[in-house]
Amino acid sequence: MEFRLLGNFEVVRDGRPVSVGRRRQERLLLAILLLAAGRPVATDRLTDLLWDGAPPPNARGAVHTYVGRLRAALSPYGVRITTKGGGYAVPAGQVDATRFTDLAREAAGTTDPAERVLLGGAALALWRGPLLADLVDEPLRQRLGEPLRELRLSVAETCARSLLDMGHHERVVRELTDLAEQHPGREALVASVMTALYRSARQADALRLYDRARKTLIGELGVEPGPDLETVYQRILVGDPRLERPAAPVYAVRVRDHWLPWSVGGHPALEFCNTYAGWGGERIPGAEWLRSYSSLAVWVGHQDLLDDGVVTGLLATAAQDPIGAATVLDEARQLRERLYVCLTDPADPRAFAAVARFVEDAARDAVFRRGADGLGSWHPSRRAGLRAPLHAAARSAGELLADPRRSTVCACPGPHCGWLFLDQRGRRRFCSQATCGHPAAI
Repeated sequence: MEFRLLGNFEVVRDGRPVSVGRRRQERLLLAILLLAAGRPVATDRLTDLLWDGAPPPNARGAVHTYVGRLRAALSPYGVRITTKGGGYAVPAGQVDATRFTDLAREAAGTTDPAERVLLGGAALALWRGPLLADLVDEPLRQRLGEPLRELRLSVAETCARSLLDMGHHERVVRELTDLAEQHPGREALVASVMTALYRSARQADALRLYDRARKTLIGELGVEPGPDLETVYQRILVGDPRLERPAAPVYAVRVRDHWLPWSVGGHPALEFCNTYAGWGGERIPGAEWLRSYSSLAVWVGHQDLLDDGVVTGLLATAAQDPIGAATVLDEARQLRERLYVCLTDPADPRAFAAVARFVEDAARDAVFRRGADGLGSWHPSRRAGLRAPLHAAARSAGELLADPRRSTVCACPGPHCGWLFLDQRGRRRFCSQATCGHPAAI
């Protein structure tokens, strides 16, 4: 059973709404317990919140009655309301507010901007409107959910900055403009959205957003906009080129709106490993090229490991199933890590065994087809679904591990690189150009 609090209060089972609580007070009581899922809420706090600080004499009895009705409604679905320490509690479960907090925490803990955007975007997508939009007024909403509101805006500000750094100003405009307009006092968010609007040739909209923010700051706080927001405003007025999109990577190609690294290794399996730079040192921002499932699918198509039409279908499917797509991306990065060890340390049997499992899975889901040139080749079958890019990369890895040229593979020794090449000549040529984007030892 799924409980949705980030918007109208909803209870869903197997995709269908479930009616819980005949009265607003009963639904609100359940919502309060769900906001503290796994922890007891004292009866005194429940009465205070349910009656807005002025509970009637029979408030405790009424709460007891509401709990009895909720227990009767929820018990058929295996959800129990327990009595604990002078209050009540519901077990932690599928609550969108809890999921949001978990995703926000994960986003804050990663150093990879793309991963931060992926997690933060998933967290923000859980919001369908104000907290408990159909149950509470604004003063009670602030009492119940001010920490959630603050966390939501903080995640939005972080996502906006990361998206701008990655050159995705159109996503900032599409996904965060409404939130900035609803919270004009959040200067960091407003500044990022203004920058995104300017990059989208919507200077007038950017200036209107600034005016709204300035009026809010003066009217509610009695202060003028801070220096960061004011700087963005002044730069928009004069068309300062520093507001334009960040420069593209030097050694990269643009494919379907994704930046991908040059193909320099000499084999698709090596290029797969080369979608990460910095194998010999600490993880550094910008080292990851496979920033999302879509970049993985586009990269596989760019390497001619999947047909272009298949890639288009995968991108549409991934948009409908972001969790499944994220799982495949994680597996692809695991394959890449084990393949890198396999190629740089051929004596490691565990790395080979790990790659072999991926290769065998790909073989089970492969079909042999005749191409337009009359030549046959292996392709992932339709049942591979979102795993098709992973299977394509694994099949390429298996081909290289069975190729005698595997013995000539060498790596750039630079700690900020580590890219793989089929031979020393290729390594010297491309490392001298710092193809990965970082100077490396030759």
